[in-house]
Amino acid sequence: MLWRGPIISGTVKQFWTDVYWGELDYLLIDMPPGTSDVPLTIFQSLPINGIIVVTSPQELVSMIVEKAVKMANMMSIPVLGIVENYSYFLCPDNNKEYKIFGESHIDEIAKQHDIKVLGKIPIDPRISTASDKGMIELFEGSWLDDAAEYLSKMED
Repeated sequence: MLWRGPIISGTVKQFWTDVYWGELDYLLIDMPPGTSDVPLTIFQSLPINGIIVVTSPQELVSMIVEKAVKMANMMSIPVLGIVENYSYFLCPDNNKEYKIFGESHIDEIAKQHDIKVLGKIPIDPRISTASDKGMIELFEGSWLDDAAEYLSKMED
C-alpha cells in the first residue's frame, strides 16, 4: 500500500488514540529509518521518553543514523542508545564470527554522537524461524540483556 504523508500521520495518531492499550510499562514503536513523516508525527504527537536507534554494519547507514539522531535532538527526544542488527554471523560449524555486511562502525558512530552502544545482534536463523512461526516472544537470546538492564536503571 502506498500512502502519502498526511494519511500516514492520521493513521499513526489514530493508532495511538483509538486503540485500547491497557496499562503499559513500555510501548515500543518500530519506525522506518530516516526522518520521514512517520518519525516526525510520532515525535510530535506521542509522549516519547526516548528512542533507541537501530543500525546495521554498512557504512552508508551511519548517514541515516546521523539524521535520526539530529532529528531527535531537534525535537528534544533523548537518544537512549544504539543497537546494531546483522552485526555478524556466528558459524555453528567452527564458532567463528563472519562479518557478512562488513566491519562494524557502531562504536565510532556512538562515540561521535555521545550515545551508548546497547548491543550487537547477530544474524541467527533461529530468529527468522521463531518470527515465521509467530513465536518470536519465546526466542531466547542474550544479546540485549545488558541493554534491558541499562534501560531499566534509567527508569529508577
